[in-house]
Amino acid sequence: MAIVAGIRFKDAGKVYYFDPGELVLNKGDYAIVETTRGMECGFVSMGNREVPDEEIIPPLKQIIRKATEEDLAHVRDNERRQKEAFVICEQKILDHKLDMKLVDVEYTFDNNKILFYFTSDGRVDFRNLVKDLASVFRTRIELRQIGVRDEAKMLGGLGICGRPFCCAQFLGDFQPVSIKMAKEQGLSLNPVKISGTCGRLMCCLKYEQNVYEELIRITPRIGAVIDTPEGRGVVVDQNLIAGTVVVRPEKDPNGAHKTWKLSQLDGHDAPEGDNTEATERADRPARPARAERPSRPARNDRRDNAPARTAMPEITDVPDAPEAPLEVIDTIDEWMDEESRSNRPARPKSERSKPKNDRPRPPRSDKGDQQKNGGNRKNNNNTNRRNDRPRPPRENREPSAE
Repeated sequence: MAIVAGIRFKDAGKVYYFDPGELVLNKGDYAIVETTRGMECGFVSMGNREVPDEEIIPPLKQIIRKATEEDLAHVRDNERRQKEAFVICEQKILDHKLDMKLVDVEYTFDNNKILFYFTSDGRVDFRNLVKDLASVFRTRIELRQIGVRDEAKMLGGLGICGRPFCCAQFLGDFQPVSIKMAKEQGLSLNPVKISGTCGRLMCCLKYEQNVYEELIRITPRIGAVIDTPEGRGVVVDQNLIAGTVVVRPEKDPNGAHKTWKLSQLDGHDAPEGDNTEATERADRPARPARAERPSRPARNDRRDNAPARTAMPEITDVPDAPEAPLEVIDTIDEWMDEESRSNRPARPKSERSKPKNDRPRPPRSDKGDQQKNGGNRKNNNNTNRRNDRPRPPRENREPSAE
């Protein structure tokens, strides 16, 4: 267990843990802390409290001091400067003709850095813009591109329910939301009705998802065969919130449908999904038990109980058979040669005309001649003719330049 204090830097921002040291902080105070961006003044949303070590990401940074009246006056002065910087940055964006929308400006507590938050559909080359802003404010400039959900959280507004945005009011982090949640909750899949002002799926779809998952697990789905007090029927509709299902009698498909509560059904929470197969198995007669087979003896026992093998009779000497005459042997050899020739497959005519040692030669490459002649194939014949000229004897050749 460790003693920490929770500090929040924005109204609906995330709560960060800091080491209070010997300071005693209460909820509602302001404190000066050291962050990765430098000195910051934050709101104490949670006083000194012990939390398990598993919830802490070490190392914890220590709180410097409680905020004084001078510190709070400096914070109000930075808020005034932020509005002026916002107007200047918008004018610079128009001068550079950049496709970006400025959302918010933030000064650090020590005025060592100014952060500009903007949105854009693609990547923006704002290097010249940073140079102009640095020449105006004479401090470090940082531009950060954010998404549409972060933009809605910074600006705030009213949702389709008439209440302020959840992200701008109490949500610390954004939770993943999918279209599957709207489908399981029985909502319209029209993007206009299930999307928020930011254009993304509404964050409130996540609030009741765990409850719907549990109700779907214990409620028979549409098309399942269930047993009711009046007999077996097929589920044609369901209401997860009311805990009821509409059942059509299986014996009379054209009969009137009846609504049943899950508490009136026998074992309604046992099956999960389609329980048709489960009910059919319950009606099947039990299989007769198989007769036990006699156990097979061990391998060593089988060898010991096996009958003794009888010895093979000895082969006595057999008199040599008389040799066949030479004329008969020659006749047999000739007959076997003729038989093998007749069974041999006939060779195609193309192979018969070719000699055995006449193998196809690879095509001659004119690549070297083309490189010598600059890739012109018309000069290949002339080159071959020059190479075919008879050369003079070696002793009549002119001495080389060497």
